[in-house]
Amino acid sequence: MIDAGHLDRRGRRLTLRPVDDDNWRAVADVAPRDDQRRFVAALGARYLLLSTRSEVWNSLAVYADETVVGHVMWGVDDDGSHWIGGMLIDAAEQGQGVGRATVQTLAPWLAARNGNPPVRLSYHPDNTPAAALYASLGFHPTGAMDDDEVVAERTR
Repeated sequence: MIDAGHLDRRGRRLTLRPVDDDNWRAVADVAPRDDQRRFVAALGARYLLLSTRSEVWNSLAVYADETVVGHVMWGVDDDGSHWIGGMLIDAAEQGQGVGRATVQTLAPWLAARNGNPPVRLSYHPDNTPAAALYASLGFHPTGAMDDDEVVAERTR
């Protein structure tokens, strides 16, 4: 479990936990708002499948207290950089600071691994709420693109 002590706006403690036999169904059912589906997967199940089929990505369940509220992945690229990907917060949980607390929990944990590697993520250029969130958390565009997404790196 990764627990940095962050709370959402409802006062619930945010933790990141391995996906296991007890929570995988709840993680698979996580779904974004309809207007976000052009930026992220329609269900957490897609990211779970990706992490089981890939040697790069590792899925984590996002918990608020003891309730699964989202999914996030992390991975290590060939250059040693650590990546955050596949962040999906359930539509019913959005606007409560869960996404912010997820990144605030995972980014420092990744940065503390293997000699303080760069921590990166990517987002669709039209996803202005994500761009603003990530910038407020110290991620800034590198000028690189990954497929059709802006690559941003944590600078603090």
